[in-house]
Amino acid sequence: MNEILQYLKKHGERLDTEIAEASGIPLAKVRKHVSELAARREVMLCQLIRFEKGRKVERTICRIAGYIPPAAPGRKSKAQLNLS
Repeated sequence: MNEILQYLKKHGERLDTEIAEASGIPLAKVRKHVSELAARREVMLCQLIRFEKGRKVERTICRIAGYIPPAAPGRKSKAQLNLS
């Protein structure tokens, strides 16, 4: 489960299939671990339904709960600068 948490901290919001592919953990295990992490409120889940080639495909989007990634480097738009 720590591997999944570290992956999400590094890469941000990801699909369960992307986590399984990147970490080499079977999809069923990833879904089990992610649901356990969600029960402990460490991860937030969102159910996603897509239609690929006319077929219904159900996925889960995962992200760290309460984690706000740092701002990207570089110039900021004027709208963001005026909010301060």
